[in-house]
Amino acid sequence: MKNSNLSGRGLSGTDYFSLDFVNDNFVFLNQTKLPLSEIYIETESYDRIAEAIERLEVRGAPLIGISAAYALALSLKNASANKTEEVFNSAVERLSRTRPTAVNLFYAIEEMKKTFSTNKDSKDIYSVLLKRAKEIHNEDIEKCRRIGENGLKIFRKKSTILTHCNTGKLATGGEGTAFNVIKTGFEKGLVEFVYADETRPLLQGLRLTSFELEKNSIPFAVQSDSSAAALMKEGKVDFVVVGADRIALNGDTANKIGTYNLAINANFHNVPFYVAAPTTTIDKKIANGDEIKIEFRSKNELTSINEQKIAPETYSVYSPAFDVTPAHLITGIITDKDVYFFPYNFLNE
Repeated sequence: MKNSNLSGRGLSGTDYFSLDFVNDNFVFLNQTKLPLSEIYIETESYDRIAEAIERLEVRGAPLIGISAAYALALSLKNASANKTEEVFNSAVERLSRTRPTAVNLFYAIEEMKKTFSTNKDSKDIYSVLLKRAKEIHNEDIEKCRRIGENGLKIFRKKSTILTHCNTGKLATGGEGTAFNVIKTGFEKGLVEFVYADETRPLLQGLRLTSFELEKNSIPFAVQSDSSAAALMKEGKVDFVVVGADRIALNGDTANKIGTYNLAINANFHNVPFYVAAPTTTIDKKIANGDEIKIEFRSKNELTSINEQKIAPETYSVYSPAFDVTPAHLITGIITDKDVYFFPYNFLNE
């Protein structure tokens, strides 16, 4: 494992990537260091990739799934032939307990398990698994492209958009979900300005979405999460578009904490509220949002900034990573297939 600058990938340029697979190694951008430092880490350890997911060095539902797929392939890169099943199962267990809410993680793990099961007697099971991991990566790139194209359907004029958390290249295998709706709209002359929620407590909007908006030359301003209602009241937001970590069959959607607040405010102010996500984010095993397991994070993420304490250790903290927005508050769900509207019967197809 090593840190890398990787030629041509520095802060001075417009090119950046969230992850790649180079010379039989997994390479990822450590997102906890953004936007002030752009540091890439190279590893062949599935456990290091699991740690990166837990630490939010790699984050975003689709990107977590892709990372897990590459990690499972790497688990067998140097495994003894008589221990492949033991090592693979151990890697599955390790990765399965990294982040409980994002369904893409479990989709990717299941796909890799199927591939392993049908090819476990192969003399080069590592190459077989790596091929499937790359396919999962490429599938997400294509899904992101289609989400961006389908998102054009929601524009009625040149618009000012509000978004929450991060949903771009830093969260996906491609150009993003909600972010790619914005990016594609901007390229078509349909986006005038973007307001990016700072997204407390880990500031993904301030650190990551702003980084990507700047890289793509999209005009923007960062705001405190609590400013959204005031902006809507003043008529400064044409619509809201956010991502998703898990979508239930009825359209209830889990996303970064604070999304539910936005949906309520948008509904009150008659501002359209859209969710953008690949079809792999739809969990067909759960009927509604009550069944979505919400991840709770360390209280240090709320009481510290850059490891600097801003509150006493004795304070109790309530720190869910996600909340669930009821389907009836969501104007439309933009997927790689189409844009769908409440009551989201398409989810039962």
